[in-house]
Amino acid sequence: MASSVDHIVQDIMRQLELYTEEVKQELEVAKEEVAEETVALLKSNSPKRTGDYAEGWTTKKVGGKVVVHNKTNYQLTHILEKGHANVDGGRTAAQVHIAPAEQKAIDSMVERAERTARG
Repeated sequence: MASSVDHIVQDIMRQLELYTEEVKQELEVAKEEVAEETVALLKSNSPKRTGDYAEGWTTKKVGGKVVVHNKTNYQLTHILEKGHANVDGGRTAAQVHIAPAEQKAIDSMVERAERTARG
């Protein structure tokens, strides 16, 4: 009797391992796809004085993460997103474009992770 229970437990464990590996693979694909969607959104919604800043958005892998960043004009991301002080004492208005893209990426990743986990 104990051997049939052991076999059932082993079969269940094997299926759980397969399921876990499948979910991991699907989440890796989802991470890369969401990152690419975020890059496309940032390229279309970024301020375009010369176009260099908007075209600088890209992805890179860091460890197990996919990072979206501006490769060419990373110095501008904060001052464009938050605004900055001018020499004359005034302030330049913020051109919010990163926060909405970030929130959309978060929502998309959560939805895809839930869908993947449900199977």
